[in-house]
Amino acid sequence: MYMDIAALSMAMSASQVQTGISYALMAKTLEVAEISGDEFAKMMEAAATGVGQNIDVMA
Repeated sequence: MYMDIAALSMAMSASQVQTGISYALMAKTLEVAEISGDEFAKMMEAAATGVGQNIDVMA
């Protein structure tokens, strides 16, 4: 298969752009996952306040 230098250069450039976009999307996804994890941990801590401090003696 014959491919000239200009076409090869354009193909490589397009590949680099696609790789850059994929990397940026993956970085943003990781950032969102970290924020979600932090918020989930805060929610779990808030839900656990006061647990075990009261005893139901009427049962």
